[in-house]
Formats: sequence, structure tokens, C-alpha cells
Amino acid sequence: MLMRTAEQGRLECRKDFQYKQDWNGRFYNTKQVRPIFVEEAEKIVVVTVYVYFF
Repeated sequence: MLMRTAEQGRLECRKDFQYKQDWNGRFYNTKQVRPIFVEEAEKIVVVTVYVYFF
């Protein structure tokens, strides 16, 4: 997984998962999860997680 810089000095990465299911009345092959986080000295703080279906 590739880590990139996001807004406000935060970090992000993306991971695609095989989904092949209906969601909200529509069929999707792939689900992508994109967490936005901050690395601190002793922990990682997750700010938010975006989920995309395609």
C-alpha cells in the first residue's frame, strides 16, 4: 500500500477489495477504502475513512 500526503499535513493510503455485491440497490465489483490518518510518536490516529464502490 502506498502512503501519500493528504491535506493539512495528514497521510492517506488506498486499498481495493474485491466486493462483487449489491450496495444501496446497485451491483459493484470493487470496494476501495481510503483512511486519512496522522502518525504520532507512539500511535496512529485515524481521522476519517472514505469508502468508494465501483
